[in-house]
Amino acid sequence: MVSHVTMTPFLYPPLQLKVVTPKLELHGATDDLLAQLLPIVRAGIVSQPPYPFDDPMSLYEDNPVRERKWLQAIWRGRGTVYPESWRLYFVIMLGGKAVGMQDLIGVNFDTCQTVTSFSWLAPDARQKGLGREMRAAILHLAFEGLGAVEASSEAFFDNVASNRVSEVLGYQANGADWATRQGEKALLHRWRLSRDDWAVHRRNDIELIGVETCKPVLHIK
Repeated sequence: MVSHVTMTPFLYPPLQLKVVTPKLELHGATDDLLAQLLPIVRAGIVSQPPYPFDDPMSLYEDNPVRERKWLQAIWRGRGTVYPESWRLYFVIMLGGKAVGMQDLIGVNFDTCQTVTSFSWLAPDARQKGLGREMRAAILHLAFEGLGAVEASSEAFFDNVASNRVSEVLGYQANGADWATRQGEKALLHRWRLSRDDWAVHRRNDIELIGVETCKPVLHIK
Protein backbone atom coordinates (compact mmCIF):
# COMPACT_ATOMS: atom_id res chain seq x y z
CA MET A 1 0.00 0.00 0.00
CA VAL A 2 1.28 3.47 -0.92
CA SER A 3 0.87 6.13 1.72
CA HIS A 4 0.17 9.63 0.48
CA VAL A 5 1.09 12.58 2.69
CA THR A 6 -0.56 15.88 1.88
CA MET A 7 0.89 19.19 3.05
CA THR A 8 -1.88 21.03 4.83
CA PRO A 9 -1.96 24.76 5.53
CA PHE A 10 -1.76 23.93 9.24
CA LEU A 11 1.70 22.41 8.75
CA TYR A 12 2.93 25.40 6.77
CA PRO A 13 1.31 28.55 8.24
CA PRO A 14 2.07 30.87 5.27
CA LEU A 15 -0.50 28.90 3.30
CA GLN A 16 -3.12 30.12 5.78
CA LEU A 17 -2.30 33.78 5.29
CA LYS A 18 -4.97 35.98 3.77
CA VAL A 19 -5.17 39.67 2.96
CA VAL A 20 -8.68 40.91 2.30
CA THR A 21 -9.62 44.22 0.66
CA PRO A 22 -12.99 45.48 -0.57
CA LYS A 23 -12.02 44.54 -4.13
CA LEU A 24 -10.03 41.32 -3.87
CA GLU A 25 -8.38 38.76 -1.62
CA LEU A 26 -4.83 37.44 -1.46
CA HIS A 27 -4.73 33.79 -0.40
CA GLY A 28 -1.63 31.83 0.53
CA ALA A 29 -0.72 29.93 -2.65
CA THR A 30 -1.75 26.35 -1.89
CA ASP A 31 -1.30 23.73 -4.59
CA ASP A 32 -5.06 23.72 -5.16
CA LEU A 33 -5.02 27.44 -5.91
CA LEU A 34 -1.93 27.12 -8.10
CA ALA A 35 -3.80 24.47 -10.09
CA GLN A 36 -6.51 27.04 -10.76
CA LEU A 37 -3.87 29.34 -12.26
CA LEU A 38 -2.35 26.69 -14.52
CA PRO A 39 -4.68 27.42 -17.48
CA ILE A 40 -3.63 31.08 -17.35
CA VAL A 41 0.06 30.17 -17.18
CA ARG A 42 -0.44 27.64 -19.97
CA ALA A 43 -2.06 30.24 -22.22
CA GLY A 44 0.71 32.76 -21.52
CA ILE A 45 0.88 35.83 -19.31
CA VAL A 46 2.51 38.02 -21.93
CA SER A 47 2.93 37.37 -25.63
CA GLN A 48 4.13 40.68 -27.04
CA PRO A 49 6.18 43.73 -26.01
CA PRO A 50 6.60 45.43 -23.68
CA TYR A 51 7.83 42.43 -21.71
CA PRO A 52 7.54 43.07 -17.95
CA PHE A 53 9.80 40.38 -16.45
CA ASP A 54 13.57 40.30 -16.16
CA ASP A 55 15.62 37.16 -16.76
CA PRO A 56 15.48 34.37 -15.80
CA MET A 57 11.71 33.98 -16.00
CA SER A 58 9.83 30.74 -16.50
CA LEU A 59 6.78 32.61 -17.79
CA TYR A 60 8.72 33.37 -20.97
CA GLU A 61 9.28 29.66 -21.65
CA ASP A 62 7.26 27.59 -24.13
CA ASN A 63 4.69 25.03 -23.00
CA PRO A 64 4.87 22.67 -21.18
CA VAL A 65 8.23 23.80 -19.80
CA ARG A 66 6.70 27.05 -18.63
CA GLU A 67 4.16 25.37 -16.33
CA ARG A 68 6.67 22.96 -14.81
CA LYS A 69 9.34 25.58 -14.15
CA TRP A 70 6.78 27.98 -12.71
CA LEU A 71 5.52 25.41 -10.20
CA GLN A 72 9.02 24.24 -9.31
CA ALA A 73 10.13 27.79 -8.55
CA ILE A 74 7.24 28.29 -6.14
CA TRP A 75 7.86 24.96 -4.41
CA ARG A 76 11.55 25.84 -3.99
CA GLY A 77 10.63 29.22 -2.60
CA ARG A 78 8.40 27.70 0.06
CA GLY A 79 11.32 25.67 1.37
CA THR A 80 13.93 28.43 1.20
CA VAL A 81 13.27 30.45 4.33
CA TYR A 82 16.01 32.19 6.29
CA PRO A 83 15.92 35.04 8.81
CA GLU A 84 17.38 37.36 6.18
CA SER A 85 15.42 36.18 3.13
CA TRP A 86 12.06 34.57 2.41
CA ARG A 87 9.26 34.74 -0.11
CA LEU A 88 5.51 34.58 0.46
CA TYR A 89 3.35 33.58 -2.50
CA PHE A 90 -0.27 34.67 -2.81
CA VAL A 91 -2.96 33.87 -5.35
CA ILE A 92 -5.18 36.82 -6.20
CA MET A 93 -8.85 35.89 -5.84
CA LEU A 94 -11.50 38.02 -7.51
CA GLY A 95 -15.07 36.95 -6.94
CA GLY A 96 -13.88 33.47 -6.04
CA LYS A 97 -11.77 33.16 -9.19
CA ALA A 98 -7.96 32.96 -9.29
CA VAL A 99 -6.66 35.74 -11.57
CA GLY A 100 -2.96 36.16 -10.77
CA MET A 101 -0.23 36.22 -8.15
CA GLN A 102 1.26 38.69 -5.71
CA ASP A 103 4.48 37.85 -3.87
CA LEU A 104 6.16 39.50 -0.90
CA ILE A 105 9.93 39.00 -0.61
CA GLY A 106 11.98 39.65 2.50
CA VAL A 107 15.39 41.19 1.73
CA ASN A 108 17.90 41.39 4.61
CA PHE A 109 14.81 41.31 6.76
CA ASP A 110 16.54 40.26 9.97
CA THR A 111 18.77 43.35 9.96
CA CYS A 112 17.08 45.93 7.73
CA GLN A 113 13.37 44.87 7.68
CA THR A 114 13.17 45.56 3.96
CA VAL A 115 10.92 43.92 1.40
CA THR A 116 10.20 43.94 -2.29
CA SER A 117 7.32 42.56 -4.31
CA PHE A 118 6.47 40.76 -7.54
CA SER A 119 3.14 40.26 -9.25
CA TRP A 120 1.29 39.36 -12.40
CA LEU A 121 -2.31 39.34 -13.57
CA ALA A 122 -4.19 37.35 -16.18
CA PRO A 123 -4.57 39.41 -19.37
CA ASP A 124 -8.34 39.72 -18.97
CA ALA A 125 -7.98 41.01 -15.38
CA ARG A 126 -5.86 44.01 -16.28
CA GLN A 127 -6.87 47.67 -16.56
CA LYS A 128 -9.44 47.30 -13.78
CA GLY A 129 -7.49 48.92 -10.95
CA LEU A 130 -6.44 45.58 -9.50
CA GLY A 131 -2.71 46.26 -9.78
CA ARG A 132 -2.93 49.15 -7.34
CA GLU A 133 -5.29 47.25 -5.03
CA MET A 134 -3.13 44.15 -4.73
CA ARG A 135 0.03 46.20 -4.18
CA ALA A 136 -1.73 48.15 -1.44
CA ALA A 137 -2.77 44.83 0.10
CA ILE A 138 0.73 43.36 0.13
CA LEU A 139 2.21 46.59 1.50
CA HIS A 140 -0.31 46.49 4.33
CA LEU A 141 0.86 42.98 5.18
CA ALA A 142 4.50 44.06 5.02
CA PHE A 143 4.25 47.20 7.13
CA GLU A 144 1.29 46.58 9.42
CA GLY A 145 1.55 42.82 9.73
CA LEU A 146 5.26 41.99 9.58
CA GLY A 147 6.88 45.22 10.76
CA ALA A 148 8.75 46.19 7.60
CA VAL A 149 10.42 49.59 7.58
CA GLU A 150 10.98 49.95 3.83
CA ALA A 151 9.68 48.48 0.58
CA SER A 152 11.26 48.66 -2.83
CA SER A 153 9.99 48.04 -6.32
CA GLU A 154 11.37 48.17 -9.82
CA ALA A 155 9.88 48.03 -13.27
CA PHE A 156 11.13 48.40 -16.82
CA PHE A 157 10.85 51.94 -18.13
CA ASP A 158 8.06 50.93 -20.54
CA ASN A 159 6.00 49.12 -17.89
CA VAL A 160 3.77 52.14 -17.47
CA ALA A 161 1.18 50.46 -15.26
CA SER A 162 3.64 49.20 -12.64
CA ASN A 163 5.54 52.48 -12.47
CA ARG A 164 2.28 54.38 -12.10
CA VAL A 165 1.16 52.14 -9.21
CA SER A 166 4.42 52.83 -7.38
CA GLU A 167 4.06 56.56 -7.89
CA VAL A 168 0.43 56.69 -6.74
CA LEU A 169 1.12 54.63 -3.61
CA GLY A 170 3.80 57.03 -2.43
CA TYR A 171 7.04 55.39 -3.54
CA GLN A 172 9.91 57.77 -4.26
CA ALA A 173 12.12 57.44 -7.33
CA ASN A 174 15.35 55.69 -6.37
CA GLY A 175 17.50 55.71 -9.48
CA ALA A 176 17.76 53.33 -12.39
CA ASP A 177 19.47 50.10 -13.31
CA TRP A 178 19.92 47.73 -16.22
CA ALA A 179 18.57 44.21 -16.56
CA THR A 180 17.89 41.78 -19.38
CA ARG A 181 14.57 40.46 -20.57
CA GLN A 182 14.63 37.61 -23.02
CA GLY A 183 18.32 38.29 -23.44
CA GLU A 184 18.00 41.95 -24.38
CA LYS A 185 19.11 44.73 -22.02
CA ALA A 186 16.56 47.29 -20.87
CA LEU A 187 16.41 50.11 -18.35
CA LEU A 188 14.72 49.64 -14.98
CA HIS A 189 13.16 52.35 -12.86
CA ARG A 190 13.76 51.76 -9.15
CA TRP A 191 11.40 52.88 -6.39
CA ARG A 192 11.59 53.15 -2.58
CA LEU A 193 8.77 53.41 -0.03
CA SER A 194 9.59 54.22 3.59
CA ARG A 195 7.29 53.30 6.45
CA ASP A 196 6.54 57.00 6.99
CA ASP A 197 5.56 57.51 3.35
CA TRP A 198 3.40 54.38 3.44
CA ALA A 199 1.65 55.68 6.57
CA VAL A 200 0.46 58.73 4.61
CA HIS A 201 -1.46 56.39 2.27
CA ARG A 202 -2.30 53.78 4.91
CA ARG A 203 -5.77 52.28 4.53
CA ASN A 204 -8.14 51.11 7.26
CA ASP A 205 -10.20 48.76 5.10
CA ILE A 206 -7.63 45.95 4.65
CA GLU A 207 -7.88 42.85 6.84
CA LEU A 208 -4.97 40.55 7.70
CA ILE A 209 -5.64 36.92 8.63
CA GLY A 210 -3.12 34.39 9.96
CA VAL A 211 -0.16 36.73 10.44
CA GLU A 212 0.78 35.77 13.98
CA THR A 213 1.05 32.03 13.25
CA CYS A 214 3.21 32.84 10.23
CA LYS A 215 5.81 34.99 12.01
CA PRO A 216 7.77 32.14 13.68
CA VAL A 217 8.25 30.45 10.31
CA LEU A 218 9.79 33.68 8.98
CA HIS A 219 11.93 34.16 12.11
CA ILE A 220 10.04 37.33 12.99
CA LYS A 221 9.49 38.05 16.67
